[in-house]
Amino acid sequence: MAADELDLLVAQGLTAIEQENTLLAMMHFENAARIRRTPTVLSCLGFCIAKEHGQLQKASSLCLEAIHQEPNVPLHYLNLARVQRLAGHRLRAIKILQMGLKQPGNQQIVAELKQLGIRKPPLFVQLSRDHPLNKLGGKFFARLGLR
Repeated sequence: MAADELDLLVAQGLTAIEQENTLLAMMHFENAARIRRTPTVLSCLGFCIAKEHGQLQKASSLCLEAIHQEPNVPLHYLNLARVQRLAGHRLRAIKILQMGLKQPGNQQIVAELKQLGIRKPPLFVQLSRDHPLNKLGGKFFARLGLR
């Protein structure tokens, strides 16, 4: 009976996250955590806590615990990357997503990476990204379709 209830709460929580209703999702995952603290529950609860309450440290530790328990599940990497993104750590989020890409079933990670927008390397690597030659050269080559 408790396993069925847990599965239902997790499914409802995941649906709420997909619908961007993290407050409702957090309620489902908190109830699920009272039944059993599975890695999926921890990971998703961590993301919801970060989004709704801004408790980024607690959220990161929940996601890391989930990754430690189930290192082959891309959802945990996705949630940790989302927490890092909320914390303003864009590059750290990209690195975490790239680690999640190594796991099977990572379509959501690919979509998240596209949304983050990975930048191409500068034309002249010896110059800074903000150097006028890199800025103007990048725009020029992009218009020509060469970049």
